[in-house]
Amino acid sequence: MKFGVSSFAGPLSELDGLADSIELYIPKMNLYKGRELQTDRLDAFFDSFFSYDLYCTAHAPYFPDPEGEHPKDLAVDTANMTPSDFQLIHEALDISAHAGADVLVVHPGRITQGGSKKSFGRMISNLKQLAEYAEDVGVMIGLENKEFTDPLNLCCKAEELVMAVDLVDSDYLGATLDVGHANLTCGGDQAKLAEFVKKVSPLVVHVHIHDNHGVNTGLYGGDEHMAPGQGIIDYSVLRGLGDYDETFNFEVFTIEEFKIGKEFFKKKLSEFWNLY
Repeated sequence: MKFGVSSFAGPLSELDGLADSIELYIPKMNLYKGRELQTDRLDAFFDSFFSYDLYCTAHAPYFPDPEGEHPKDLAVDTANMTPSDFQLIHEALDISAHAGADVLVVHPGRITQGGSKKSFGRMISNLKQLAEYAEDVGVMIGLENKEFTDPLNLCCKAEELVMAVDLVDSDYLGATLDVGHANLTCGGDQAKLAEFVKKVSPLVVHVHIHDNHGVNTGLYGGDEHMAPGQGIIDYSVLRGLGDYDETFNFEVFTIEEFKIGKEFFKKKLSEFWNLY
């Protein structure tokens, strides 16, 4: 079991030694100019990265919230992919493989033309192609559940996430459980959240940890990404993950939030999980 943090929380030099793992947040690593991957920037990053002994996971470009800081040029909707979009995700898989990442987190698509069923079908077709490339480079894709406070998101409900993974039917595509997103989808109801975790548990290859209040607060659809303990999530719901022994990645914005959140989270987990 590893406790990781997203790379946007701080520089590698400060995260080294604090976290067991770093999630390389590719769209926010300043590796691109427009949609062109800058090889000099990538080389410089790897020169720095490999000077540390860091385990890592990674996060692919995705379709951003209007208020978010995700570069608009790198927006990808996995239900409506162009050749350029496929190239971006292929590059993310290549970067992940070179860094030694076990998992690349990929977001589900958006409901657009044709409605939810057709959007879902296009997403499955695209994910099948991405899973083939993932197998070629040896990196697992973790399809992340999104929050239902934005009704245009696919794979908000546990059942739809499970269906998507089952339909892709690849050894190289599993589920990333985002506990904060699931809490929003469940409206802050912890009993429903516990059921959500149990339903997706057999498919989970990666977990995102952060906190919120379970409601749309008007910013990011309520997806506040606070440190554990600052919202309402009862992390005992993670009992439902059974013998999960991979990375819990903290998606928080600062090193201080990671430190505070990790201590709170580990204390909570120690009540029902052998951490050693």
